[in-house]
Amino acid sequence: MFVIVGLGNPGKRYAATRHNLGYRAIDMLAARSGVRLKRKFRLRSDAVRGKLLGRDVLLLKPRTFMNLSGRAVALVLRYYRSSPTDLIVLTDDANLPVGRIRIRPGGGPGGHRGLQSLIDELRSDDFPRVRIGIGAGADMVAHVLGEFGATEREEIDRSVERAVASVETIVTDGVEMAMDRYN
Repeated sequence: MFVIVGLGNPGKRYAATRHNLGYRAIDMLAARSGVRLKRKFRLRSDAVRGKLLGRDVLLLKPRTFMNLSGRAVALVLRYYRSSPTDLIVLTDDANLPVGRIRIRPGGGPGGHRGLQSLIDELRSDDFPRVRIGIGAGADMVAHVLGEFGATEREEIDRSVERAVASVETIVTDGVEMAMDRYN
């Protein structure tokens, strides 16, 4: 079973922010799969098991804040007896321009504290990640916790769509194929 995780911050205050693109991608995957996430208190997440293109998946949005995402994900992996290699992580990336996505089979956090939390808690960086570009701002905290401007929204919609398609490719054909198609 693939555990597909979207990183973000819980609550209405953060729902439309740049930092919540991982959550947005998970919502799109759930809609495509015809399933609905439910709050799982003991897993500290919103989650649902389902099928994605015929494959068993668990869609997950940790209910911890971004910088503590690893705690919830580690709990879920222990509960389902899964390993980091079963993960696919979707997240925003301020190091990429708006509209770009980048898929990697593993590696470091690249300055992303949510990914750093996952790596620390899982004691592994051996999991694929799909990064969705949000560009950088002068005040990084204000930028990532800010909402997209009108001129960015259409491009962001397309990049989230491409990120979701890349996850579908990872599930069916592997991370290398997804990298070839979408990087």
